Amino acid sequence: MIKPEKSLTMMTQTPNGPQFSIPLRFRDRRRITVYLTLMVLGGLTLLTLPSMIPSHFNLGAAIQSFGANLQLMFLDPHLSNTTFMALLKALLDSILLAFLTTLLGAVIAFGFALASTRQLVPTWLTLVIQSGMALIRAVPTVLWVLIYSVVFGLGANAAVIGITFHSVAYLTKVYADSMDELDSDIVTSMQAMGLPRGTIIRQAILPYLIPSLLSWTFIRFEINFADAVAIGAAAGAGGIGYQLFMSSSFYFDFREVGVMVDLILVFAVILEIISYRLRAATHRTDA
Repeated sequence: MIKPEKSLTMMTQTPNGPQFSIPLRFRDRRRITVYLTLMVLGGLTLLTLPSMIPSHFNLGAAIQSFGANLQLMFLDPHLSNTTFMALLKALLDSILLAFLTTLLGAVIAFGFALASTRQLVPTWLTLVIQSGMALIRAVPTVLWVLIYSVVFGLGANAAVIGITFHSVAYLTKVYADSMDELDSDIVTSMQAMGLPRGTIIRQAILPYLIPSLLSWTFIRFEINFADAVAIGAAAGAGGIGYQLFMSSSFYFDFREVGVMVDLILVFAVILEIISYRLRAATHRTDA
């Protein structure tokens, strides 16, 4: 009689819960699957790359031209076709677009997350909502904006709806996952006491989730700002993205592009500083 093979397990500490064991065999299979997938994708990339390069392509000249453009952008920035105040206004438009879509997405996503967390609703409803959100997330934000551009026309309306649509799907997923990490005994005890669902949300879920919700919402704001810049020209939404498109593709003025890139980098650094302070304040509150 052949004895079944024993599988080793590894104890893992959860952030806010007890330890649980993960079979090492499962972890090894998952790691091997990831490695094989990366190897196959890398091999396909190497095989198809030669067919993507034009026959008249000159690598040396391309590298030299790329270096010259970088030198113009970062070592000699200069404005020729617009003013600095106009660029600041365009940057503010992109920031406001990102802020509005993040705010709308967070409010709507919180409701969907409550309706899809396993702590409060049946499993079938969780599967329906999460499956729908997964389908929405599978389509890039730019494509959603272009789809809505067909309905509403090119402009800020399509950009707001498209970015908000994808933000809702993204934030619903992370909000619901954060809610599922809450100790189920707390919710079960409050339900056994006959407390209404609104009280459970206010007294058990919200206090636990506020740091996580703030972190995920801020991350989504950073993503929405990048999307707002990217679709500034694609959807006719204006902002700093439209200015970049005009300077790089219409005027071919890379020195002007350098000024805009510097402005975007400065705002990115400011966002990183705010994110760091937000995390520090969250840790102090938890302590």
